[in-house]
Amino acid sequence: MPDHSYPTSRLKLLLLVILGLGGLGLGLTDTPISRYVQSFLAAPREGAPAPDFTLPTLDNETVTLSDLRGQVIILNLWTSWCPPCREEMPALNEVYQRYKEDGLVVLAVNSTVQDSEAAAREFAAEYAFEFPILLDHDGIVTRAYQLQSLPTTFFIDRRGVIQTIVPGGPLRVSYIETKLSPLLGADPSP
Repeated sequence: MPDHSYPTSRLKLLLLVILGLGGLGLGLTDTPISRYVQSFLAAPREGAPAPDFTLPTLDNETVTLSDLRGQVIILNLWTSWCPPCREEMPALNEVYQRYKEDGLVVLAVNSTVQDSEAAAREFAAEYAFEFPILLDHDGIVTRAYQLQSLPTTFFIDRRGVIQTIVPGGPLRVSYIETKLSPLLGADPSP
């Protein structure tokens, strides 16, 4: 007898899309379900371009993500009060030191809207990170990347496409290297 079961998560997604599109079609664009569907469909996904942003750093410089095209990027969203964030930052620093000559960029975005610049500065000074610490004062990146858990790490290829999203942590050096290896060896052309 053939199996006609459909995975529950796919069924839920299909139902949300149908309800959301139905609401949009009826002009009900400001309903909770249509807002949820629009948010879900706009969320960054593996295989999709990384949302661009420009943020200040602790060193009073400015970093724009799209300016880094051609390099492999680890984008890490964190706060100073988050234990797994604190635990994985030294691993990110170690990986950065090891692979920066191969085109690796680490951007550590402090969700300053949930933290404080002073706490981020104190934490960064404690560990002397070599990569830039970016400050998300207004929650621009937090919203664009739909931050759900801390930390969340995005592995972005040389074309600016998200290849892996890792919610939660702490990440270990060996895991980070497993995700980085194919990206560092990849051809940057589309």
